[in-house]
Amino acid sequence: MGLPRLVCAFLLAACCCCPRVAGVPGEAEQPAPELVEVEVGSTALLKCGLSQSQGNLSHVDWFSVHKEKRTLIFRVRQGQGQSEPGEYEQRLSLQDRGATLALTQVTPQDERIFLCQGKRPRSQEYRIQLRVYTPEEPNIQVNPLGIPVNSKEPEEVATCVGRNGYPIPQVIWYKNGRPLKEEKNRVHIQSSQTVESSGLYTLQSILKAQLVKEDKDAQFYCELNYRLPSGNHMKESREVTVPVFYPTEKVWLEVEPVGMLKEGDRVEIRCLADGNPPPHFSISKQNPSTREAEEETTNDNGVLVLEPARKEHSGRYECQGLDLDTMISLLSEPQELLVNYVSDVRVSPAAPERQEGSSLTLTCEAESSQDLEFQWLREETGQVLERGPVLQLHDLKREAGGGYRCVASVPSIPGLNRTQLVNVAIFGPPWMAFKERKVWVKENMVLNLSCEASGHPRPTISWNVNGTASEQDQDPQRVLSTLNVLVTPELLETGVECTASNDLGKNTSILFLELDSNTTTGLSTSTASPHTRANSTSTERKLPEPESRGVVIVAVIVCILVLAVLGAVLYFLYKKGKLPCRRSGKQEITLPPSRKSELVVEVKSDKLPEEMGLLQGSSGDKRAPGDQGEKYIDLRH
Repeated sequence: MGLPRLVCAFLLAACCCCPRVAGVPGEAEQPAPELVEVEVGSTALLKCGLSQSQGNLSHVDWFSVHKEKRTLIFRVRQGQGQSEPGEYEQRLSLQDRGATLALTQVTPQDERIFLCQGKRPRSQEYRIQLRVYTPEEPNIQVNPLGIPVNSKEPEEVATCVGRNGYPIPQVIWYKNGRPLKEEKNRVHIQSSQTVESSGLYTLQSILKAQLVKEDKDAQFYCELNYRLPSGNHMKESREVTVPVFYPTEKVWLEVEPVGMLKEGDRVEIRCLADGNPPPHFSISKQNPSTREAEEETTNDNGVLVLEPARKEHSGRYECQGLDLDTMISLLSEPQELLVNYVSDVRVSPAAPERQEGSSLTLTCEAESSQDLEFQWLREETGQVLERGPVLQLHDLKREAGGGYRCVASVPSIPGLNRTQLVNVAIFGPPWMAFKERKVWVKENMVLNLSCEASGHPRPTISWNVNGTASEQDQDPQRVLSTLNVLVTPELLETGVECTASNDLGKNTSILFLELDSNTTTGLSTSTASPHTRANSTSTERKLPEPESRGVVIVAVIVCILVLAVLGAVLYFLYKKGKLPCRRSGKQEITLPPSRKSELVVEVKSDKLPEEMGLLQGSSGDKRAPGDQGEKYIDLRH
């Protein structure tokens, strides 16, 4: 009976103890902490999840939990925060009216649990799990030595390095956007990682592979994956291409520019091959006489440059490639090169001379590798006179003299043309560009005058004043002469003349110098050039010389003053009663008897009749038509 009682007592004790163990304070299961993920160097926002009542947030303590040890790092009292001394003292601050704690400059060591604990109205706490990662872009370096396609084992393609990463990332290699996996004797990936003093990881991965010729343009890159509870964070490297070496199988020629070539172009002939590295190239041209290939001189890149291209460069070219590894020589297909051309243009007659009223036929000839078109242009105006190789001129005038240009062109090749200029000479005396011209000048200025004349034979020009003269041929029948001369009073009176002469005659141009209204005595320079054409008639009237007009005006004024004075004297005598008026136009002055026969006064004037009105009688009598303006005063009575 004692044993059953002992078993019952033990079971009862066990049943009674179990509820008490589960009810120990602090041992109840807690909810999972909130997860916050941030990047290294950024700011983590730790939001306290307690009740948002004012009482709960006005009195809060923040702790960091590392290895199950709590450390007070921040206090909130009445909405004001205060950091505790330690590693977080300078990196914590309050946001969102005290509900959020901001942690700046996050490091990998900050990956831990942060806990906020409220004291009012009752004790509560909220936990936050901080996860730190480093999505730094990986650095990739390609194998600079390249990979031969005939290698027996996988060769190093590239190396991928990810520095300062956290947590340890996973590396994935890609070729042309597709992930690579380990493949025996084909693909091998070797990775390693190192822990830095900062707690971050440096990962290095080497990709080795066997490549084929088709991989010469393949794009390789690596990817780092950071696996976090909220998902994967990924960073990719740049894409690289590894040199792939393979033997040459074909050689060919390439010509630039593409299309029809013409003389004057820059032409480049280069050899190309489908091997890497390319073979040693040489370019040869077939000699048209011997039919043998002769090697041409190329530049350092093996390119034959024809600049400027000439018709002699036309011919058959071919390229030879020598593989220095296998010492196998390959020859390209021959290629014909045609440099289109137009020969020098010939015009007959080459120097035509004709009399006025005669006719002239000009013929143009040229050769070309293509069909030609001809046209004739007037050189001075650019006017198209004829389309074709022959130009006929009838009833020639002086104006028909001058330049005519023949243009030979290839319509199918823009810019391919040649021209030839011929000057037609019409016999005749000099023809002046202007006959008369007025030039405004200032005294003591240095004047640049010009005079132009044309004719056949070619005229020469002379000036009637001293100065520095020079001549310049405008064309075979036209000459321009310039004269530098100082403006003096004598030059203003005489003007300037230029005379053009040849074996058939001469002609003259006159330049009248007129003083500018703003005259000055300082030395200055001016230029006067003809712009109008004239021949045998004057285009401007010659004005009276300034000094002659001044003398006439002064003489008229003096005569008027003399007449006014004389009229005043006579009027004075008349008012005194000593000068009676008579209709005959003769006036008597009373004198003593002994002197009546002694004085006769004669007044003469050179003025026109209307200027002598002051000497007429008061009754308005007019003088006889034969009267020459003479007036007599009889003093004998």
